[in-house]
Amino acid sequence: MGCGVSRQRDTGGPRRRPGSVGDVVVFLPGLRVPRSVDFSQALAGGLDKSVVERLSARRARVVDMAMQESAAALKPKRRTAARQGSSTANLLQALEDYLPALLGLVKEGSELRHRVQFVWANQEDNAEETAMADAWYEVLSVLHLMAMVCLLQANTLLLPRSYGDGYAPRVSEESRRATVDVFLKASGYLDCAIRQVLPQIPSELRRQLPVDLAEGNLKALSLQALGQGVDMQLGLAIDSPKATLAVKRRLACEMVKYWHQVHESLPDLLVSDGWGRKHLLFVKWKYVDAKAAAYYFHGLILDEGNTEKSHGMAIAALQASEEFLKESKRASEAFHATPPTSRSPTPFGTAKYILDKIPKDASSKVRINQDLYTQERIVGTPPPLPDFTLALKPDDYDLPPLDALWNKEDGRP
Repeated sequence: MGCGVSRQRDTGGPRRRPGSVGDVVVFLPGLRVPRSVDFSQALAGGLDKSVVERLSARRARVVDMAMQESAAALKPKRRTAARQGSSTANLLQALEDYLPALLGLVKEGSELRHRVQFVWANQEDNAEETAMADAWYEVLSVLHLMAMVCLLQANTLLLPRSYGDGYAPRVSEESRRATVDVFLKASGYLDCAIRQVLPQIPSELRRQLPVDLAEGNLKALSLQALGQGVDMQLGLAIDSPKATLAVKRRLACEMVKYWHQVHESLPDLLVSDGWGRKHLLFVKWKYVDAKAAAYYFHGLILDEGNTEKSHGMAIAALQASEEFLKESKRASEAFHATPPTSRSPTPFGTAKYILDKIPKDASSKVRINQDLYTQERIVGTPPPLPDFTLALKPDDYDLPPLDALWNKEDGRP
């Protein structure tokens, strides 16, 4: 029961990929889109007709809106942030309405779990789509799509906007604060998928899941959301006169730790052309970007010490920050140039700060310390970064209770 089938569609050619995805601050590997299914035929005789109709209507709404949102990504024309935000919010609401209804097919003792073959289009997997006659596969796909919609919302919030106040377009503090909650929500959906849904799928069937839904990929995306959430917190701390250097270093070091864990989770991701390769490049970029920030703030704190040793370690840390910043620029260019191509909007927050400060501060402090001490006595190896406990956690999200439409079914004679 529930065997999976991955296949290329009979379209006479490869799947259609977007040539460009526009401005990217938050990476997401496209949107997996559900294909239409016929509940009335698959569930005939097993459910009350009205329940089937309501279940069908909710899924049809998700299919229609997901197809529209995915098709919009294929068009190079930019949409306004307000319109993008409205459409993604509507899709997320449709998914939240569908999920409690869908869970009736997997409730304990249900004989309906394997009656419907669900088909979803993939993005990162080599197979264009995957079909499985298991309602838990549908639940997993819905949670994944909910998380990807959140990442799409976060990207929209972090694009520069004009406020009609005579200043250049910018990303507001309110938008940056709001994205932290959006990132935690996305991470919560993926964490729920790992904790509550994957264990319900037999190991043999789990091996047939597309790479988009592989446990390592789900974990990497969840951690990525947390890492980008810390990035927003660091940017806000940088702008706050009340935030100490120690606070900024801690946040930067936490960011490094998150991106290291993302990198460690990615072996499950097949490296191929398209989204998979772009995903790996994004992680590399953000990982070295975080290291540049962490070594910069670590170097500044070490430079406050009164010993030759601490000043020597400060030089090594600041020089490392310069090298990581150069590597970050190369990684960013490689990411944006990899199909589907993307653009980097005007830097803000942490990115803008380290681009401005590292080249100036690092070189000047290194020069001052090198004048004080002989080159031979300066420590050349970067000191280890402090190890801090990670503060950001996924939202505490659990599968919702069954929709009320199943009450009628439970009471059916």
